[in-house]
Amino acid sequence: MTESSHENVPSRQRKRFAGISSRAYEHPADRSALVALRKLSGFDTVFKALSGLLPERSLRLLFLSDSVRVSDAQFAHLNTMLRDACYILDLEKVPAMYVTQDPRPNAMCIGLDEPIIVVTTGLVELLDEEEMRAVVGHEVGHALSGHAVYRTILLFLTTLALKIAWIPLGNLAIMAIVTALREWFRKSELSADRAGLLVGQDLQASMRGLMKIAGGNHLHEMNVDAFLEQAEEYEAGGDLRDSVLKILNVLPRSHPFTTVRAAELKKWAASRDYQRIVDGHYPRRTEDKDTSVSDSFRESASHYADTVRTSKDPLMKLVGDIAGGAGDLGGKLRDKFTGAAAGSGSGSGGTESGGNGRGPAGEAGGGGGQGGS
Repeated sequence: MTESSHENVPSRQRKRFAGISSRAYEHPADRSALVALRKLSGFDTVFKALSGLLPERSLRLLFLSDSVRVSDAQFAHLNTMLRDACYILDLEKVPAMYVTQDPRPNAMCIGLDEPIIVVTTGLVELLDEEEMRAVVGHEVGHALSGHAVYRTILLFLTTLALKIAWIPLGNLAIMAIVTALREWFRKSELSADRAGLLVGQDLQASMRGLMKIAGGNHLHEMNVDAFLEQAEEYEAGGDLRDSVLKILNVLPRSHPFTTVRAAELKKWAASRDYQRIVDGHYPRRTEDKDTSVSDSFRESASHYADTVRTSKDPLMKLVGDIAGGAGDLGGKLRDKFTGAAAGSGSGSGGTESGGNGRGPAGEAGGGGGQGGS
């Protein structure tokens, strides 16, 4: 199902963002990469050539033959949400959408020429209407940003890496690219979460959806504030060893951790940038061609500098100290890794602190493979 108009879109109280550019909601790191890629000469030609190598046609046939295509006749409520999301973000072509049998809650947007959206039965059964609306908006945000192109390439390269795992150097080269793509894609998920909020315009529904993805359909046992406190504890807790474990835990994932996504979305919803969009002040697609690559990279660099400066993570604090010209770096490194107070020299205290810090991080690593929409 690919429509070129928004006929039969239901009436709504939510705002519509006519002509909105994806730059309005994209995370700075995501936006700078996309702006640079869009400016590359011959970019479209290269990816059209790649499409012959990628399994896109096979994926389309697979979903067409073994999943349920959303329409007025099948999963009509999802079809209404899809048209609604495309109307609000002013996406002219409504992507095809499929529901596939899988108990794991997940959703994705893939494709090179024309993106398709896939949601699992596990997700449909888990979320209520407003939570699902945010997820559909999330996937439409991927389509508007062009993320589906890179997601398809990531899927292809991951499969390729598995096939050539027996070739040491070849596998290392592919995995280096996959690791970089995953880091970018984790940022693109934060962008799509913002798009989901712009579509649903209900922060609590977005928060509930993320909590359910993390903890299942037990809302009566969960609390948004307590869930966000977990993100605060995750960022600030532990020592430098825990910071390194956090990095190792997240490397194989295509999505950021769920508590982190919730905290990032709440922070953006309270920002001036979000309020300006709601008030109708946002970049338009007609201005995309005039976007400066250098300005986008400067904005991304500024964002990361602010992140380092304000982060409570021990590693980020140390990076901030180094950038600020802090003295006695050897002593700082020793104290951070051992957990000892500056100048204490107590080896036993450091060891005990490190043992306490290692346990929770190790347990978190055990659940590092959990997916999300």
